[in-house]
Amino acid sequence: MGAQLPSGRGKGRRAPMADINVTPLVDVMLVLLIIFMVTAPLLTAGVPVNLPESRAKPLDQDQQPVQISIDEAGKIYLDDTEVAEAGLPALLEEIANKRGEDKPQIFVRADTRLQFGKVMTVMGELNRVGLNKVSLVTTPVDGG
Repeated sequence: MGAQLPSGRGKGRRAPMADINVTPLVDVMLVLLIIFMVTAPLLTAGVPVNLPESRAKPLDQDQQPVQISIDEAGKIYLDDTEVAEAGLPALLEEIANKRGEDKPQIFVRADTRLQFGKVMTVMGELNRVGLNKVSLVTTPVDGG
């Protein structure tokens, strides 16, 4: 009438499976990789600007530049944040004073359909506050 202890030799008993199935994990990771590969190129520029073309080579840089973008309507953006034209001089002075003697590189991205006078106004303000390392961003010409 006593209880029967399992002897380990039973016909219907199997040892528990000790392997972990990694196939679903690999499937999910590959799907995530594909999603990030497709969406990453869409995150490059914050302000849509139609840049002019140039044959100039890209510049080497060692610090993060400040980007000033001017769209077709003449709106000015400082690192993807819209700035009123009247408030631009104060912001540029703050950038120039914050960095001290090591002035940052300034990238000016202006729409190709924009009037040149608007670009010169921004560049004049940059020069006035002492930010003289200015580069005009262009689109490379194919075949050259």
